[in-house]
Amino acid sequence: MTAHGGNVADAPPLPSESLLRGHKTVEIMHNGSLYKLQATKLGKLILTK
Repeated sequence: MTAHGGNVADAPPLPSESLLRGHKTVEIMHNGSLYKLQATKLGKLILTK
């Protein structure tokens, strides 16, 4: 179990590049809500609803 309540064996870590695919921002639909994942100039990730 991880600190977030998930099981470590659920899925391997994904590189952020595989989610962003060359873009700075991607939209993610999750449980009927739209989220935006952004890469900053400093190399950090921001997830907003």
